[in-house]
Amino acid sequence: MEKSCILFCKCGGDAITSEKSEQINTLLHSFDANVYQLDDFCGIVMNRKDFIRAIDQKYTRKVMVACYPRSIKNLLEQNNLSMSGLEVVNFREYSVQEIESKLRNDFSFTSGKSIETKVESGLDVPAWYPVIDQPLCSECGKCFKFCLFGVYTFTDKHLQVVKPLACKNKCPACGRNCPSSAIIFPRLKENGVLAGAEPGSEPQVKDSMMEGNLISTLNHRSALRRNIFKAGLIEQAEEERRIALEELASPKPLPQGEDLKTL
Repeated sequence: MEKSCILFCKCGGDAITSEKSEQINTLLHSFDANVYQLDDFCGIVMNRKDFIRAIDQKYTRKVMVACYPRSIKNLLEQNNLSMSGLEVVNFREYSVQEIESKLRNDFSFTSGKSIETKVESGLDVPAWYPVIDQPLCSECGKCFKFCLFGVYTFTDKHLQVVKPLACKNKCPACGRNCPSSAIIFPRLKENGVLAGAEPGSEPQVKDSMMEGNLISTLNHRSALRRNIFKAGLIEQAEEERRIALEELASPKPLPQGEDLKTL
């Protein structure tokens, strides 16, 4: 008999609102299922590998309510983990009602009383860090050169995340410079490729004798828009990096009520 479970990443970042998180939490109470409430999957794959391996062995099918499937897949791979039979229901794109429908209709979970287990990452700092989609990575090294916090190594044209927690919280600047959309920040508030959505391909338009001038004009305008958009991303990345450096350099406030002489 197939053993199934539901894992819900409540996200320690901004990928989901607290209101929606509570609505999903209430929904999961109503299923006859083993439900694992994860405080932050990004932190758990780093600091609770024992839990991931135990779940992988215990259950044949795992359904995870979390962010983009591409983020989850690459989070596991980057941390040398695997979860066979894993299906991801994307809470960034689906409403609570759609999530309920998928759990009932696509995965055959029925009404009842859930058996719930809370799982914490055990990290005392935010698990904000970049995740590399290795098949997309062109090994150009731009993110390595742009990052000032030692998060990456780039040896023999092979890029790795070696100090993930050295990454500055909420700074995705290096990823905005990636020409192949290979860098993912799963906890990023904004939706899109940088947060883990599948990179889209621009529609290709066939040229012809009759449409040559029109197509050429459209292609030129499209290229111009891409260049403007890219320039905007670079400016945004520079600003995010500047803010991260300022925060790192600024002195931390003294504990409230402490006398400076006693420190």
